[in-house]
Formats: sequence, C-alpha cells, structure tokens
Amino acid sequence: MVKKFMKKNKQQIFTLLLAGFVSVQMACAQQPVNLSNLQVLNETRDAQKATVLLNNEQHTIPFNNVENIKVASIHFSNPYSAPFDSILSKYTQVKLVNGNTYGGKIALMGEDLKLYNTLVFQLTEADLTNRELLNLIMASQKVKNVVIAFYGAGRALTVLNDVTAPIIWNAKSSMVTAQFSPQVIFGGVAATAKLSNSFSSKYNVGSGFTTAKIRLEYTVPEAAGIASANLGNIDAIAAEMISERAAPGCVVLVAKDGKVIFNKAYGHHTYDNTLPEKVTDIFDMASVTKVSATTLEAMQLYEAGKLDLDKTMGDYLPEARSTNKNDIKVRELMLHQAGLVPYIPFYERLKPEDHSSDSSAAYPTKVADGYYMRKDYYRDLMLPQMLNSALRTRGQYVYSDLSMYFTKEVVETIAAQPLNEYTQQHFYNPLGMQTAGFLPRNRFTRDQIIPTEDDTYFRHTLLVGYVHDQGAAMVGGVSGHAGYFCSANDEAILFQMLLNRGTYGGMQYFKPETVNMFTSRQSNVSRRGLGFDGWGPIADSHYPSHEANQGTYGHTGYTGTCVWVDPKVNLVYIFLSNRVYPKVTDKLSSLNIRPRIMDIIYDAIGKGM
Repeated sequence: MVKKFMKKNKQQIFTLLLAGFVSVQMACAQQPVNLSNLQVLNETRDAQKATVLLNNEQHTIPFNNVENIKVASIHFSNPYSAPFDSILSKYTQVKLVNGNTYGGKIALMGEDLKLYNTLVFQLTEADLTNRELLNLIMASQKVKNVVIAFYGAGRALTVLNDVTAPIIWNAKSSMVTAQFSPQVIFGGVAATAKLSNSFSSKYNVGSGFTTAKIRLEYTVPEAAGIASANLGNIDAIAAEMISERAAPGCVVLVAKDGKVIFNKAYGHHTYDNTLPEKVTDIFDMASVTKVSATTLEAMQLYEAGKLDLDKTMGDYLPEARSTNKNDIKVRELMLHQAGLVPYIPFYERLKPEDHSSDSSAAYPTKVADGYYMRKDYYRDLMLPQMLNSALRTRGQYVYSDLSMYFTKEVVETIAAQPLNEYTQQHFYNPLGMQTAGFLPRNRFTRDQIIPTEDDTYFRHTLLVGYVHDQGAAMVGGVSGHAGYFCSANDEAILFQMLLNRGTYGGMQYFKPETVNMFTSRQSNVSRRGLGFDGWGPIADSHYPSHEANQGTYGHTGYTGTCVWVDPKVNLVYIFLSNRVYPKVTDKLSSLNIRPRIMDIIYDAIGKGM
C-alpha cells in the first residue's frame, strides 16, 4: 500500500495540476454565493436565534410522516425561492409553483393545487397585500396541511392573525434564512426562538414553539467543526480519477454529526462530457444492495421474532431440503461462511430459446431494452443450479453473492412479499428517500440515471437503469445481492438512520440493540457483521480507510460505490461512481480512490477548524 506521506504528496500534485480539470457541482444551494463558510455559519446561528415557529399547537412541525404527504411549494415575491425549494426538496418530492405565472388568477392556482395535501407558502410583506392569496391560504388550511414561511417585519404578522396554520417567521430575508426555514419544517434543525416583542394579542412576546432535530441538516463543514479547506484535496482525487479514466464521474457526500457538510458531483455521466454529473443522479449501487435492502429486511424480521438466524435454509425453503444446503444456517449466509461458491456466471448458459427481443406471456422478465427472459427461468434453472452447487469452504470466510440470493428467498418467504415491495414500503418511502429502490426505469428518466457498462457480451446495449450484475438482471432486476439504485442524499438518509441506531424523522425502524448486533463484528474468522462489511485490522490499511476506527461498518459495490458509517466520530461517507463504464476497470481500486478520500475526511476531522 502507498505510504501515507506519498498519498498526501500525490494529492497536492493533482491539486496544482488538475484543479480546473474536473466539473464540480456543489449540493444545490448548500453554500450561498459570495459568502464565506464562516459567514454562512454565523448567519445560520443568527437564523437559529431569530426564526420563530408560531401556531404549532397541533405539532404539525416538524413533519413526521413524509410517506403520506404530497407537497407543493408556492412563491411569489420571495427572491430566495430557489435555495428554499432546493433544501425543501432534499426531504421529500416537492411540486414547485411560481404564483406569478398565474397573472393574478389565484383561483386557477388553487385548482392546480387540489391534488397536493400539503402546501408550503413562501411569503414576503409584498405578498400580504394580495387578498386573493390570503383567501386561498385561509380556505386551504381548513382542508389541507398548510405551512407559511414568512420573511418580513414582525408588525406584518398582524395580517396573519386569522391564520391557524404554522408560521415560520424570520424578519430577515437572505440566502441563509431561506435555507434555514425549510429545515425547520422537516426537522433538519430545531426551532428554539421566541418572539422578543409583541405584535398583536395573538403574536405576543414569548410566543413560539420549540421542536427537536429529527433529520439531516444541510450546512457547511464549519458547522461540524471542520475547516472546508481541509476537505479541498477531495477535488484533486476526483480529478485524478477522471484523468486516469478510473470512472467518468462521481458523487461524494459527507455527513458529520447529523449534518451534510460536503456533497459534490464531479465529471460527467460518460467520457463524451455531454451530461454533467449532478448530486441528485441515481446510481446502480451493486452489492451495496446487500445492506441497503436484503439485510434491512432480515433485521426487521429478526426483531419481530419471525426470522431465527440459527434456523436453516431447510427450515424456511422446502426446495433446499433435499440438497446440501438444507442445514446451512441463516447466520452462515449473512456472514459469508456457508461454504458457497463466490459466483455463478448464469448468462453463459443461456440458449437462444431462453430469451426474446419482445415481451410476451412466454417472455415476461425484462432484462434490458429489447431483451426478455422466458417465464420461470430463475425457478427452473438458476435456483436449482445454486441449490446443487458445491460446498467447499464451510466455516471459512468466502464472499459469495449466492448468500444473498438465498437470504432473499428466506425473507421473501417469511414476509410473503417481494423484496423490492417490502423495502419500499417499510424503509424508503417512510424515510423520504425519493430515488431509492429497484427498477428505476419504471420511475425515472434515462438522464437521471448514471449509465454503467456498454454490455457487448450479454445484453448488447449500454445499460442505463438496468442492473449491471448479470444474474440480478436475469431475475428481472430484483435480487438480494444487486439491483438497488439510489442517489447519495437518499443513501445518507438510510445510513444516518442506522447511525442513529434505528431512528429517523421521529420514527423508530429498529431497536438500538438490533443495529448494534448486525453492524458489529460477528465472526471469529472475518471482519464481517451480519450482512454488513466492517473495519479490518490490517496494519497497513485499516480497511476501509487507513484512518477508519474499529466499529466502522458499511459495504462497497462492484460498480464503484461505497457507504461507510463510523459511529466513533458520527460519520457517514458515501462515494458513488460508475467505474464499469464503458468497460470494467480496476483503476478505481488500484488508485485507492475511495479510501484516500475517506482518509482526507478523517484528517479534516482531526485538524478541526
């Protein structure tokens, strides 16, 4: 492994030579233009002291159940509506409405908003003179969830005396206050301030409700005690990655102490440089599926007493009982100690009659555009092949995709529900994860999804939104080991929930002891937890980073992804790339791109401000 001082020198070289090479996109509106990070930090602290939550008797704010809200954000004269909406959209899908486009015909806007049950109005003093708008607000609050973010002089609150909906008020209108208010709405920050003056009999001195922080906050590194400059070498490593053609682009996210302090996109979707990478782009997460889907379902079923880790495959799967897999324990599967072969190249056995270019009752399983598998191919051929494969290394650690093929069979049998439906219903939707899940082409456009390999040997097409893993593709894109797609922000939400030991957004998904057990080392022969990969005590590397602490857990993905959580320093680190474009390359690993970026994060934490 390259020594630490050599890595630092290399980073400095690329900082000088390639600083302008990479296309960089900051998390939208996370850092206001023309403000230093210290200014942002100071203004955010001022916003905390001056932003008052009124009319919250029903505890509407912060929103708890994001799964059942359909949000529209409406603005008229607010000059900072873009940063407001950018932050609001990080918590849930939002319909953005510019009220000015209605030419004063507020009734038409009301008609367009009828299918949204939650309306967020951004108001300034100028908007309070619009009687039709006020009438719409008064009528809407009787049948919908209404929230008002008001920026203006406190005396103007008297115009809102008859409003019963929550009001988030700050006298100052700025980029920073525009970013602060939506975080109050969703609990990214706590409301703590009270009115220091009386403006009416309703809004008098001392009025104001306090709330708790229940979700991720979006801010600058200095808010977590880290100097932004100490994270600067991440840019150089990303530039090196692109220059060396290890991947055409990537997204890096860092969350510290429940705060997203760094979120940048680098490069482009492909090497033709036509579509810049965005922080909202959706990636094929490959084996990160194991801990973002299959393991989570296993954890929940275990906690409910429905899954016994020491029961066997034969206990749960009748088709395993007559095979050598009968007595393999679920625990062995999740530790990769069942003796399974690492991988079976199922696609190599395909015959012409096994697939078709058109869908039909006989060929219903979509593998890619213009490629459909015949009905029951998995049940008739793939599953028997796995069940009848050899067991050679039982009790030893041998990483195997088959482990999660089988774990998926177990949890689906117990839950009586497909893995993709269960995880969407129990995790992604309640958490407010807008991009997470399987089969992204059913929900998103091609340009929202990062392409993976230009497949010339199996599907003969560029893969965009269809899982890269061949076996997962052959079962229709939903497998226990691959098939999950996600953006960096949504993956951060999921793993912040785990870092919180099972709670997020006011909801409990797991008991702390369940998270602790699955994510901690559970093997005498490997670094693994149950499903989760973990910190490795190797003197030269300390996988997954030279600086990582014992107790760090997460997973990597074949396509060039990773997510790591370090509870000791309250860190979530996410790196997403498409290293398999246009063909598979090992440069991302040989250049140590992912661990070197993680080293920089630890160094920055150690140096502080």
